[in-house]
Amino acid sequence: MIDRRTFVVGVAVGVLAMPLVAMAQPGARAHRVGLLTTTTPVATWRSLPAFHAFLDELHKAGYAEGRDIVFEYRSAEGDWERLPKLATELANLKVDVIVVPVCGAVLNAARAATRTIPIVVQSCSDDMVATGIVASLARPGGNITGLSKITPQLAGKQLELLKETVPNLSHVAVLWDPGYLDLTVDLQELRGAAQRVSVTLQPTEAHGRDQLAAAFAMMIREHAEAVITFSDATTYNYPRQVAELAIKSRLPMISAFREVVDAGGLMSYGPNILDMWRRSAGYVDKILKGAKPGDLPIEQPIKFELLINLKTAKALGLTIPQSVLLRADEVIQ
Repeated sequence: MIDRRTFVVGVAVGVLAMPLVAMAQPGARAHRVGLLTTTTPVATWRSLPAFHAFLDELHKAGYAEGRDIVFEYRSAEGDWERLPKLATELANLKVDVIVVPVCGAVLNAARAATRTIPIVVQSCSDDMVATGIVASLARPGGNITGLSKITPQLAGKQLELLKETVPNLSHVAVLWDPGYLDLTVDLQELRGAAQRVSVTLQPTEAHGRDQLAAAFAMMIREHAEAVITFSDATTYNYPRQVAELAIKSRLPMISAFREVVDAGGLMSYGPNILDMWRRSAGYVDKILKGAKPGDLPIEQPIKFELLINLKTAKALGLTIPQSVLLRADEVIQ
């Protein structure tokens, strides 16, 4: 037998506990996040430090892979003509959000595949307003948001650092891959900086890894004295090849990526890419919780680094001015 008060209290506790038990039950649909890239092979993408930074932030937000979130990874593996098909695959899977590492061809493929699925750009090199990707930085509109590397402004600073390091420079090559970014706005900024420091620019295209050697050969033929590598994924994905070609060509080089300096490049000045990947996870979290991408402001880098490789400077016969060394965040001996 059980008295009436004990029965009522027991029923009340049971009713209050029911929603908590229901929430804990397995079987809720995991969010599907599409990752679309141009180069990184499907077999190795999970080993990328950038992906681990991205995943760690999602873990901190409470997502467990396989339980709350699953990834659909698609890579063109260097064959950019595959990008539209791969983007369409992700759209047909009805993923909750598509993440792309950069602007250019990969973002264009995602935009063409869907106007409704949210798209997060982890580090766009273009001026996203000037190129029509978003309506404004504060209110992007549409289905695209993410982070901008403010490359045009950085390019001018990189040229000034290069000129300060090699004062006699008069001709500087600008290495870029048109598949990843639109150079128009960047060149406007660079030309202004070039006039200030009395330098002539020599834009040099390299469509992917296979054209890098030919691009450096062209720089030599055109009597370039140094090179700026623009903030595109070709340089980021193949830092060792870019660094070795610059040293072989006897060209002092400044890049946007520390990875190039770690691989033997002379200098880098730009945003911390791992930090941008971490911050992009915050966009994914907000979107999965119901935020509209068009309402999420485009963010800009907050961490910048100047790295100098003194070993490479010595190999090139350069002495880095003390004024530049004192501003370096890291010096590789």
